[in-house]
Amino acid sequence: MANFSKSNVPRFSVEVYQNEFLPEGGREVNAIVTVTSTGGGTSGGIPLAGASSSPSSFSSISPVSPISSIPGQRTDAAVVVMVDCSGSMDYPPTKMRNARDATAAAIDTLRDGTAFAVVSGTHEAAEVYPGGGRLATADATTRARAKEALRRLSAGGGTAIGTWLRLADRLLGDADVSIRHGILLTDGRNEHETPEDLRAALDACAGRFTCDARGVGTDWEVKEVTGIASALLGTADIVADPSGLAADFTRMMENVMGKEVADVALRLWTPVGAEIAFVKQVAPTVEELTGRRTEAGPRAGDYPTGSWGDESRDYHVCVRVPEAGVGREMLAARVSLVIPDPAGGTPRPLAQGLVRAVWTDDMAASTSINPQVAHYTGQAELAHVIQQGLDARKSGDFDNATAKLGRAVQLAAASGNEDTAKLLAKVVDVVDAATGTVRLKARVTEADEMTLETRSTKTVRVKK
Repeated sequence: MANFSKSNVPRFSVEVYQNEFLPEGGREVNAIVTVTSTGGGTSGGIPLAGASSSPSSFSSISPVSPISSIPGQRTDAAVVVMVDCSGSMDYPPTKMRNARDATAAAIDTLRDGTAFAVVSGTHEAAEVYPGGGRLATADATTRARAKEALRRLSAGGGTAIGTWLRLADRLLGDADVSIRHGILLTDGRNEHETPEDLRAALDACAGRFTCDARGVGTDWEVKEVTGIASALLGTADIVADPSGLAADFTRMMENVMGKEVADVALRLWTPVGAEIAFVKQVAPTVEELTGRRTEAGPRAGDYPTGSWGDESRDYHVCVRVPEAGVGREMLAARVSLVIPDPAGGTPRPLAQGLVRAVWTDDMAASTSINPQVAHYTGQAELAHVIQQGLDARKSGDFDNATAKLGRAVQLAAASGNEDTAKLLAKVVDVVDAATGTVRLKARVTEADEMTLETRSTKTVRVKK
């Protein structure tokens, strides 16, 4: 396995953006927590494009404790690529060929020393390379052998994705590495196992490895693919044209190779009388984390964030605090990043920020909405109304679909989410973006509709 120097490990920082002022008796505190890691991934520590600007006037940055090294934290990786080989992959035949080419491109992108395997998925899962329940170690020889083994991939059989994930879990579970990742490609619906079987597989794999999921063509189910990625803290996307698979697989593998720290958790501590109302990741995508809390001692809970390289993410934290009078103030929550101790001891802190509550009779201060909180509240609503609008359209409720997708157009325009606005314009004719006045298009391609649904949770950061 490849080991990398401590200088490759990211430095983490936490910034808290909020309006800490509440009216007398106010109970709800909202904050955007920006977590940034630099110095460990593929960008070599160069600050990320689109990173947050300085905190607003109603924000706080608690003293941060970024670290330059994490003793005992391994930085090598293991990856399993799961390729759909069901019968539908032969229609058209170019789809299977593109899948083989994409997997070969991903293998070529592996860093020397990375453990890897390729799995063929149908109504059952089979090892393609290296076989024998093992992982290979990437070098020139194993890459060549793996690509030669891909020639044996052929289409036939059904689709039972849970079996693919369980095999990947067994392979990855035996690897003495810190980063465990899967890449899953499917072109069809999960018709040869029950939804409960897939859910059980996801529950068994959650927290053991992360997984990016891709749907190729238009015959797969969006909610299945996005559900897999969500449960396993990965990304989901559509590759409508199979010829685009190689480029997409290369980007995914490059991203995996940039990860250096695994199993990072967002730990929230609240004082007596305060409680967490919800926690959401809001950038680069919307992801609900509230129900994933695991208790971490008195008044504290951990929320999983997966693996990190050079990147920045935003989280919306809402805290309910006890009522208090004017002039009172309190620490509403302490936000920390932690990773497991390899020796099994107390998790190690990486960085920390504070969420405050101050009660005031200054109406202007207590009613001001922090720009970051307002922006991401709108982005979460945008993702929600897109899903509602598309569901209504599919069910034939065109009035409701028009209203919801019109609101989505309005939110996308107001927030500067140009990518989502372009996707919406393929589903509706925009009459007035500012007011959300739209007409449903009479004809919409399946690829355009699925692309909008799959990418509806992608957000943009606050305008500078």
